Amino acid sequence: MQIQGPTHLHGPQPINAPHQSTSRLTADDTTSSPAVQSVDQLDISEAAQAASESRESAPIRFDRVAEIRAQIADGTYDTADKLDLAIDRLMDDLA
Repeated sequence: MQIQGPTHLHGPQPINAPHQSTSRLTADDTTSSPAVQSVDQLDISEAAQAASESRESAPIRFDRVAEIRAQIADGTYDTADKLDLAIDRLMDDLA
């Protein structure tokens, strides 16, 4: 829909197929092939690669997960000492 000023409004427009770019044609291309083949590319950052590798190299310790879940359910997982340690580490990271 196009809006041109407060008094002129176009109605709905038809939806057309995507347009093909012909700017990538070379001298070797022939006119018998109107569609240009494009190549998709995926770039993965180094941080994403490192995260993926670390996740694959460290298996899940299900026994430890079950132990921590039990401590959380009992209310014994969060202690004042753990909180103090976490705050100290946070302050070290921020400094």
